[in-house]
Parts: sequence; structure tokens; C-alpha cells
Amino acid sequence: MMNKAKLNYFVDLLLLISFLLVAITGILKYPGWFNHLVLPWRTLSKIHDWSGVTIVLLVMVHLFLHWKWIVFMTKKIFLRKEK
Repeated sequence: MMNKAKLNYFVDLLLLISFLLVAITGILKYPGWFNHLVLPWRTLSKIHDWSGVTIVLLVMVHLFLHWKWIVFMTKKIFLRKEK
């Protein structure tokens, strides 16, 4: 079984890869910037769309893995007593 640190690493690595795919394909799809595409438009759109779906799923996993920290920090920031 994988420990939490390794799982976090792989989730974050996959998030980075997905982000780069969305960013690059988004730039390539931008109207008027690249008229001579290396990949066909349909393939480019599929890569862009599925990378976006992957990001959404991985962000949900990322938030789940860090939920205790998010709750802790939220309480620390908003429930802090003033002196």
C-alpha cells in the first residue's frame, strides 16, 4: 500500500501534467494563433477536454487528501481570539 506522502506526490505530478496539457492545447486552439496545427483539431480538442476533466477529478482527490489541514487552517484563521 502506498503511503500518503507518495500518493500526494503522484496526485500533484498528474495535476501538473494535466495542467500543462490543458494550457498547451488551449494555446494551440486559440483562434488565429496557430493556423498550421501539428495535430488535427478534433484530436487537440479531445486532449484539451479530457485533460480538463482529469484536473477536476485530481483536484477533488487533492482536496480530500488535505481536508484535515484545510479545516485546521480555516479554524485557526477565522476562530482565532483577538488579544
